[in-house]
Amino acid sequence: RLQALADKKKVVVTEETIREVLCLDDAEGVECLPNEEIFAELARMGYEKPSTKLMFYKAFFSSQCKFLIHTILQCMSAKRTSWNDFSSSMASAIICLSSGRKFNFSNYIFDIFVRNVDSPSKFYMYPRFLQLIIRKQVGDLSTHTTKYTSPALTQKVFANMRRVCKGFSGVETPLFEDMLVAQEVGEGDADQNVENVNAGDAAEGDVSAANDEVPTVAEEPSIPSSTPPTPPPQPS
Repeated sequence: RLQALADKKKVVVTEETIREVLCLDDAEGVECLPNEEIFAELARMGYEKPSTKLMFYKAFFSSQCKFLIHTILQCMSAKRTSWNDFSSSMASAIICLSSGRKFNFSNYIFDIFVRNVDSPSKFYMYPRFLQLIIRKQVGDLSTHTTKYTSPALTQKVFANMRRVCKGFSGVETPLFEDMLVAQEVGEGDADQNVENVNAGDAAEGDVSAANDEVPTVAEEPSIPSSTPPTPPPQPS
């Protein structure tokens, strides 16, 4: 576990505290997939750079998968540079997200925290996650008004997403069914749709009835008789 003082109060960071604060139900999730499965699943996603090395490059994916990978890297990867490549751990997370499996992000985040503490060159990592952990354990932080700006969140976040490596075929790989979210219709919307359908059926029935209506005799136009009218009797 990791611990430090914040506002003279001890703050403890463990895998379980991360899971609790971020509301991640991932204790039974995948931590890292076998190498063979990583290669096979990335190939299924359209990866066009077969290799035995556990370093992968997002520029060899089609645009839709590239956007997914780039977003995950920006949000979760322990990187400051080299946003075009990712390791087997991040590949496991991407594969799990694209195939509907659960990935243990709590373990991943905690492991990166530990490696950052042990590293000789530390950097500001997961500030929002740390803020939530400190707020839960320390309490009121309203007296702290100093703001820190993260230089990573700039206009260049998506600047290199269009990069295409030499040798990429340009073939677009469609998204998997697990990656697509079906549009849900709310109960109120469903009732409204039923009312609209019923109203439409009723209106259609009225139109049909009007079209099928047979005029009565009184409504028929009168036809002049060919027999002349009988004159009234003459007075004697």
